[in-house]
Amino acid sequence: MRKMRRYTLVSVVAAVFLAAGCGGAPRVDTSAAKAPAAAGFPVTISNCGVETTYQRPPRRAVSLNQHATEVMLALGLEKSMVATGYLDDRVLPEYQAAYDRIKVVSKEYPSAEALLAVEPDLVYGGFATTFDEKEGRGRAALVKAGVHTHLNIEECPEGPVTMEMMDEEIRTVAKIFGVPDRAEEVVKKLHGTLDSVGGRLGGVPATKVFVYDSGDKTAFTAGGRGIGNEVIKRAGGENLFADVPKAFGDVSFEQVAERAPEVVVIYDYGDQPVEDKKKFLLANPALKDVPAIKEQRFAVLPLSSVVLGVRVPGAVESLARQIHPDRFR
Repeated sequence: MRKMRRYTLVSVVAAVFLAAGCGGAPRVDTSAAKAPAAAGFPVTISNCGVETTYQRPPRRAVSLNQHATEVMLALGLEKSMVATGYLDDRVLPEYQAAYDRIKVVSKEYPSAEALLAVEPDLVYGGFATTFDEKEGRGRAALVKAGVHTHLNIEECPEGPVTMEMMDEEIRTVAKIFGVPDRAEEVVKKLHGTLDSVGGRLGGVPATKVFVYDSGDKTAFTAGGRGIGNEVIKRAGGENLFADVPKAFGDVSFEQVAERAPEVVVIYDYGDQPVEDKKKFLLANPALKDVPAIKEQRFAVLPLSSVVLGVRVPGAVESLARQIHPDRFR
C-alpha cells in the first residue's frame, strides 16, 4: 500500500505540472478527508496567493531551507516533522538535539519523487525556489497530490519586510499546528533581544553600510525590501542601497564608490570564504577610495541570519556589536 501511494502521488504531481501551467492560485480544503476537525480547527490561512484550510494540525510536515526549519524547531514542532532539508549552516545549538531526530530528505532540494516518498501532509518552504514548478514541486502540483504548502512571507511582501512580519510568520506557523501560545513565548524572547540592543544604541549616529553578498562584475547586495534592510537599521546602520526595490539586487562597484560606505557587511555562506571576499574587495580598483575599504572596516553575518526567521534578532545584535562596539563595552 505504501509503495502504491507513493507511485500515485508522484504521478499526480507529474500530471499537474504538465497540465496546470501557470493557472490561478489554488485553494486547498482538507474537508475531503472526511474525519472531523480537531479542537480549534478548521483554520484557514492565506499565504502568498494560496488559501489553505486545515482541518487538523499537520503531522508529517517537511521543512525546506534553514529558516523554515528553525521556525518549526523554535516552536517545538519536531514531533510533527517527518523530514527536513537544505541547510546553509549548522542549526542553532539549542535546536540541535531536536534536529538530529528528524530525517534529512536531501542536502539541498529533493526531487519531487523523494519529497513525496516521505508522505508529507505539509511542505513548508523558506524560499520560493522550494516550490519550483519545473522540478515538479510547484504548489499547485503538491496540492493536487494532497499535500499542503506554506511559503515564508518574505517571499511575497507587499512592502518592506519588518520585524512585525517575523512575528506574523512565527504566529502563522504556530496557528497551523494549533500551538499559538508557543508563538507568543518565542516572539517575546526574540523581542527581548531587540529591545536590549535598541536600549544600547539610543542616539547613535547611523553608520553607512554596503552589503556584499557576491559578484565580481557587479555587486549583489541587500535592497530595501528584505529583512536584511531592517537588520541594518535596527543595528544602527543605514543601508546605502535601500532604494533598490527588492530584497537583493545588482549594483555597480562604481555606484558603491559614489555612496562611500563606512562599513562593508559581508554575507557568509556557501563555498567562498569570507577572507576571499575581503581580498577581492580590497583589490578592486573601483573601491580604492571608499572609506570602508581604506580603513578595512568589515562586518560579517551568516546569510541564514538575514532571512525572515528566528535568527534575525541575533543578527541585529551581532551587527550592532561589530559596527558600534563602543556601545557594548
